[in-house]
Amino acid sequence: MQSVLIAAAVVPAVWLLIKIYRADRLEREPLGLIASLVLLGIVSTTFAAMSEQLGETVLSAFYPEGSRPYDLILYFGIVALSEELFKYLLLRLRTWRSPDFNCLFDGVVYAVSVSLGFALWENISYVLQFGMGVAFARALTAVPGHACFGVFMGAWYGAAKKRELAGKPGRSARCRWMAVLVPVLLHGSYDFIASQQFEEMGGIFVGFVALMFFIAYRLVVHISKHDSYMNPRWDIF
Repeated sequence: MQSVLIAAAVVPAVWLLIKIYRADRLEREPLGLIASLVLLGIVSTTFAAMSEQLGETVLSAFYPEGSRPYDLILYFGIVALSEELFKYLLLRLRTWRSPDFNCLFDGVVYAVSVSLGFALWENISYVLQFGMGVAFARALTAVPGHACFGVFMGAWYGAAKKRELAGKPGRSARCRWMAVLVPVLLHGSYDFIASQQFEEMGGIFVGFVALMFFIAYRLVVHISKHDSYMNPRWDIF
């Protein structure tokens, strides 16, 4: 039974990763590089967990658990920031200087690989603890959610690399900030809305998730369709 639960936790992440990998129209990335990014995503769960534990301890000294300020700071400033920041730092450490990082869409593939490594490991722990019902729910929401956060991170990350090569370090730095900020805001919103107990929040959550999935899908299609090799002599973005 345990092997079935693990398979249920792993399959959604692997399926999404394959879809993103196959959307790489120009030059597919080495499988060894993708595997290393998935592993770094798994590693990032440890750093994020330690950061979240420390943050929650400090936060509880200032606000009562469950209060509105507590929830806002927890989900945006601790959970989302910890998870997305560590994903980004390990992503950049592994790929920024890689010679394989030569197309805009590569940023999406790399960031989604790290994000789904994180989601895969997180999903295994949840499914083993709570069972198959959680596996189904997370396959529809949490795992694609992490993939979406990775899409937005990767789009800005790829733009940052392209602008760096074009001799625009200031614009590149702004794109790198956005590669963290946008996923943090989306992730924080996702967690905050999901945590609220008001009856109308169910519909808001479904609408938010559907809109985020749609925009991420359209972004993947657009970047893949208009992808090009990065050229340090010009920048179309």
